Amino acid sequence: MKHLALLFLTAVAMFGIISIAYAVHGIVPAETPAVMPGPDAKALGDFITKTNPYTQWNMWPGKQAFYKGTEPHGALLTTYVNDVAYNSIRSKKGMADGSVIVKENYTPDKQLAAVTVMYRIKGYHPAGGDWFWAKYRPDGSVEASGKLEGCIKCHGQRAANDYIMTEDIMK
Repeated sequence: MKHLALLFLTAVAMFGIISIAYAVHGIVPAETPAVMPGPDAKALGDFITKTNPYTQWNMWPGKQAFYKGTEPHGALLTTYVNDVAYNSIRSKKGMADGSVIVKENYTPDKQLAAVTVMYRIKGYHPAGGDWFWAKYRPDGSVEASGKLEGCIKCHGQRAANDYIMTEDIMK
């Protein structure tokens, strides 16, 4: 009976040690990932600035801060992508649902003029690639959002590339 109790206590201790090791080394998530917002510019703005700050994300692969931009976005751009978008870009299979692309739009003298966002939401707007568009003023207030005709018309020229203008993301 003593052997059985000792075996049980050893197993419990080992399970605890292994669980702690996995959590510390990131094998088991330490916390639940944040829930993505729906098609709501205010909620999306809070998500990308407070819940999961976009400035801590990767920049678009191969791009640096203040690369040359084109109108209507601005003379200089800095583009950030969440992990879903980053992995989608790398896979060359198109942008997965949940992809978020945040573009800081700057004047020639590096003054922030606006922040524009593309957020792919499954089923949101199939005729527009399921992209939710948002434009924020430098103070973070919403200038425009939703199924924005100007965004869809321009980016729609690259519908076969998932509406992405920055580079070819499809094989």
